Amino acid sequence: MNGANTLVETLLASGVRVCFANPGTSEMHFVAALDRHPEMRCILCLFEGGVSGAADGYYRMSGEVAATLLHLAPGFGNAFANLHNARKAQSGVLNIMGDHADYHLRFEAPLKGDTVGVSQAVSHWTRVCSEAGKVAQDAAEAVQAARAKGGQIATLILPANTAWEPATGHAVAAPPPSLRRPSEAEVKAAARALRQPGAVLLVDGPVLFTDLGLLAKRLTKAAGARLMQPFFVSRFRRGAGAVRIERMAYRIDENLKLLQGAPALVLCGTTRPAGFFAYPGLPSTPDDPDTRLIDLCSRDMDIAWTLQALAAELGEAALGSEDFVPLDLPALPEGELTVTKVGEAIAALMPEDAVVVDEGISASYFLAPGLKRARGHDALTITGGSIGFGLPNAVGAAVACPDRKVVVLEGDGSGMYTLQSLWTMAREGLDVTVVIFANRGYQILRDELAAMGVNEVGRNARAMFDVEGPALDWVALAQGHGVAGVRVADMAGFNAAFAEAMAKRGPRLIEVVC
Repeated sequence: MNGANTLVETLLASGVRVCFANPGTSEMHFVAALDRHPEMRCILCLFEGGVSGAADGYYRMSGEVAATLLHLAPGFGNAFANLHNARKAQSGVLNIMGDHADYHLRFEAPLKGDTVGVSQAVSHWTRVCSEAGKVAQDAAEAVQAARAKGGQIATLILPANTAWEPATGHAVAAPPPSLRRPSEAEVKAAARALRQPGAVLLVDGPVLFTDLGLLAKRLTKAAGARLMQPFFVSRFRRGAGAVRIERMAYRIDENLKLLQGAPALVLCGTTRPAGFFAYPGLPSTPDDPDTRLIDLCSRDMDIAWTLQALAAELGEAALGSEDFVPLDLPALPEGELTVTKVGEAIAALMPEDAVVVDEGISASYFLAPGLKRARGHDALTITGGSIGFGLPNAVGAAVACPDRKVVVLEGDGSGMYTLQSLWTMAREGLDVTVVIFANRGYQILRDELAAMGVNEVGRNARAMFDVEGPALDWVALAQGHGVAGVRVADMAGFNAAFAEAMAKRGPRLIEVVC
């Protein structure tokens, strides 16, 4: 028995059943220990950003913490972008990062890096294990930390010698500490504010995909208040049967109009809304200067208790059909291909209870009207804005929900960040349909340039925004990773390809030339 064995046995005893991995030499003893425990599902990702993105998607759809196995500082650095997205989504992720043997660190080996620094920049909890005999207890506390406060990024750094040196036994993670709650006075003040005509309750977290949404709707209806959600959230229910919740917009100017004149904005499970960036001549936050901002319950507090306490103050109105999204499937569109029509076709053909991972970026705006009319489904969005989220997040969602269709709406530019995830989809036989919107460029950057007031685009700007010359061949890229791919240029082609993907299991890719 060595430290690596106590680590794996502790993870299993603590209920961690999945490990997304991209290991290096300093993790070889952990790999050997995992090999002795086939009850742990180990999934190889060919890039560290795929590892972290998959762990994020797994937590969003299962509520369970997965482990990641990452190489020392540079490897962990490659995982940083999607750990940032996971942190913004408040996903629980347990990172196991190897490091050089502690006695080897002083020799300035090529891969030596600031493991603690790179971890602390994105993790809520970081610890370096000091000896093999402490691996089990440190691992148990790391699992507890990842589950705390509704989900955190926890990173345990294990010098290689703590893996191979002798150790015995395992530990079991304790339950996370109880969540904080607002005071009775704070609840009463928020309830009074919500009784004002035009007041808004802004919610996030499990309210958007569990029965807590029903409670939030009943209490806001009783108070005569509006119920809203941020634009970028980890997961929300959409389509037929979903509770009607107003979704904020991407653009700050649109949100200024949405919140104009609201006497109070009560936050439950979320933070004060802000513009994605600062823009010349526009404020950073969209709430009206005269709006009273009440930060009642942050995402790491007890959201369920808070809503129940609000309902006790405000009452609960009965809900009617008008409070839910009706089934209104669009007809299959024909003729010339447009992104709006693609959204309608997806809505018409996608089965009940699918999972939609949305990194369509500039295409998402045009897809949304159709997707709102789809059968009920869960939608996952890019909470941290760091692109390369969609494909690996879909891997994690598909591992968490093997009996549900997963559909990824992906831009061609952002998809290139983590296209290695296609290989993992193929190897694991995941039921994921990838729709690539090939507009041959970073269209969102063109939009942002205009939003900044720059309307003249020259050769250098075009060279930095365009993804062509040569054009990316997503069908060839998919096939090279073991995924069947097809390119479509009209609605008949898309309808046939998407219908086939919905009818069969396994990964498929559809390149939409737009």
